[in-house]
Amino acid sequence: MPELPEVETVRRGLAPTMEGARIARLELRRKDLRFPFPDGLEARATGREIVALGRRAKYLLIDLDDGTTIISHLGMSGSFRIEAGPLSDAPGEFHHARSKDEKHDHAIFHLEGPNGISRVIYNDPRRFGFMDMAQRSELDLYPFLFGLGPEPTGNELSAAYLAERFMGKAQPLKSALLDQKNIAGLGNIYVCEALWRAHLRPTRAAATVVTKTGKPSKQMDLLVASIRDVIADAIKAGGSSLRDHIQTDGSLGYFQHSFSVYDRESLPCRTPGCGGTVARIVQAGRSTFYCPDCQK
Repeated sequence: MPELPEVETVRRGLAPTMEGARIARLELRRKDLRFPFPDGLEARATGREIVALGRRAKYLLIDLDDGTTIISHLGMSGSFRIEAGPLSDAPGEFHHARSKDEKHDHAIFHLEGPNGISRVIYNDPRRFGFMDMAQRSELDLYPFLFGLGPEPTGNELSAAYLAERFMGKAQPLKSALLDQKNIAGLGNIYVCEALWRAHLRPTRAAATVVTKTGKPSKQMDLLVASIRDVIADAIKAGGSSLRDHIQTDGSLGYFQHSFSVYDRESLPCRTPGCGGTVARIVQAGRSTFYCPDCQK
């Protein structure tokens, strides 16, 4: 599944073409993806102006001028590409080469905008992504968005907030950070990286970074700073990938080559002066990478 920086890179890549454009026609080439398309989606979107392109956690939000929002999730293999307009390639091709096979083109936004006529095409070979529609004013009640914690990039995420959430919790620290009710959109790769930067062992209890009085410890302060920094670095680099990817401007995203622990089992730890070796364990069915020497 794409993580938050990947989705943010897609949003930024699509925004110049989609924001301010009119949907001349929304073309759906099948009845469903992971879920059925909502009834009347084509008719409700056609003729509407896209006023903003947003993101909540790992969901792309396409805000229309009538107060409705199209909610899109990329699933495991979903991607967007742009034909004509100011951009000409897929924004953020992550994890593997994205399909451009037209038989997997399931939704096409035919746009008329300040930059001319263009098509934004959603392609999804495995069809694990989805598109839905909801009222913008009711997005907090939407099933997949309801109860989500603050964004890892927003001002709401603070050491004091996490201390309140983690106080008394015996849950492993990594699991607590992956809980979307605590922090929205934080995924496996970037939790591993943030914990390494903060020198915190993923298996320790979440409560151990909170003082007995419920205040954040210095370790908690460092953890929050590490979360912010690792997400910011990944977004700046264009998202992570397990292979090189080409962004809309043709540049390569290299953040995947600067992972410090993720997918680096048996390699030397990159903490200066550590001398340890990266280990891999499994937590809740997912791989965790960390340094047993410098993460305590």
